[in-house]
Amino acid sequence: MAPLPRVRFGVAVAIAFLAGLLFASALDFTRPSYAQAGMNLAPASGPAGDVRNGFAAIAERVTPAVVSIQTERDPRRNQARSRGRVPPGYEDFFRQFDPERSEPVQADGSGFIVSTDGYILTNNHVVGDADRVNVTLTDHRAFKARVIGGDPTTDVAVIKIEGKELPVAALGEDTVTHVGDWVVAIGNPLGLDFTVTAGIVSAKGRSSNDLPGLMDGNYAIADFIQTDAAINPGNSGGPLVNARGEVIGINSAIASRTGFYSGYGFAIPISLARGVMDDLLKHGRVRQPVLGVSIADVSPEDAKVAGLPRIAGALVRGFTPAEGSPAEQAGVEAGDVIIAADGRPVDRVSTLQRVVRSHEPGEVLNLDVMRFGQKRTFRVRLEEHDDGAQVARATPTARPTPTEDTGRSRQLGISVQPVDADFARDANLEASDRGLRVMDVSPSGPARGLLAPRGTDVLTDVLYPVKKKLRAASDLQNVLAQLKPGDVVSLRVYSTAEPLIGPRVVNLRVVE
Repeated sequence: MAPLPRVRFGVAVAIAFLAGLLFASALDFTRPSYAQAGMNLAPASGPAGDVRNGFAAIAERVTPAVVSIQTERDPRRNQARSRGRVPPGYEDFFRQFDPERSEPVQADGSGFIVSTDGYILTNNHVVGDADRVNVTLTDHRAFKARVIGGDPTTDVAVIKIEGKELPVAALGEDTVTHVGDWVVAIGNPLGLDFTVTAGIVSAKGRSSNDLPGLMDGNYAIADFIQTDAAINPGNSGGPLVNARGEVIGINSAIASRTGFYSGYGFAIPISLARGVMDDLLKHGRVRQPVLGVSIADVSPEDAKVAGLPRIAGALVRGFTPAEGSPAEQAGVEAGDVIIAADGRPVDRVSTLQRVVRSHEPGEVLNLDVMRFGQKRTFRVRLEEHDDGAQVARATPTARPTPTEDTGRSRQLGISVQPVDADFARDANLEASDRGLRVMDVSPSGPARGLLAPRGTDVLTDVLYPVKKKLRAASDLQNVLAQLKPGDVVSLRVYSTAEPLIGPRVVNLRVVE
């Protein structure tokens, strides 16, 4: 499932992955741990002492288990990857800008040992493309490491070294971590090996939607731990540690305009990483249970339409794939707000994803949803995520062709025009998806950030407070004429730019 973006920050933030790779899929692994049962993990420990005087004790306890990772990529294979993206016929032209290299491409990162038999957790973007991986410990012992596996969608990887008397980091529970708790980040930033920095947990449940630039496909990290402990390039894969000296996250990303630390870093919860490790060791791959919905946190407008007593839940914006997803087959509809899963209240996207990931593919998940003030329950059989199941279809180029029936809605801050025959043919639109193209969106209107202004979004129906098919601009104008400022209108929207998601629901508040 994939949370869709909402406008959160007033200032654009450049996102720098600590080794430069985008990643996604925010899932919290809470099912029983195969790795914990089959590996010699360190036991959870007691507090390291008064935290004001205890940073030294934490560093002394955990740093020996932290490793410096050096990777090498074969230069010719790296160039082959790059040239594979060059249009046919232009290879000679671009080759002059990419001369042959004989030296390996090197990169650095961090990791931490989680078992006495040498398993190490790190980021997938640190080791995923490496031809050779070398590991160095604080006692200067050096090892060649073997990549056990990695998952690009969670940016978690497992590598292994063979050695004796290996120090081990104790794994904690991120679910009991609170905003304001002291934390320590350990790693190898900017080539400065085994650096220790301290700060607090600044926020939990951060989504990549909160940080424009982290999105990747239909999956996104939606449960980052945010910290103000200094994190820089080279910290990737290192541990974020609580005051008990237990690892609660893997440092992975920073919010920065420069690519270096400027106040906030983000860590993948250890419960997620532990689950990835379980799957990699047990199955050789990560088995992701799929609900098949594209979701977003609930807005005040969404809560109004759904009839919620408070602003909480996960809004179903659409389905992935557009047809035949597990949730759609069970009866869930776009615009539904999921308020509980298996009896557990759902207050936001990350809560739902935790519950989903606690199941195995093939198991049944009970969903409680609100739909226009009515509570409904559905039994959804989860499927296993398969990238190959989705087939993209061409997106037509938006070609505004104003007609006499062009309309501007001041109340919604948009201008629309009916879908013409040429656009319907180019977009391969079904009859039910033909309606009003959104040609312009006011930068200060209620539709800003929710509707695309380039003619790719098509309004097909009004769903609330009345039901109305939209074929002419006057159809929308007639509905809005019955509403007053502050009322909410629910629209069914089909995006020709995102056909894999299918129709979605957008709830907008009417303005004067």
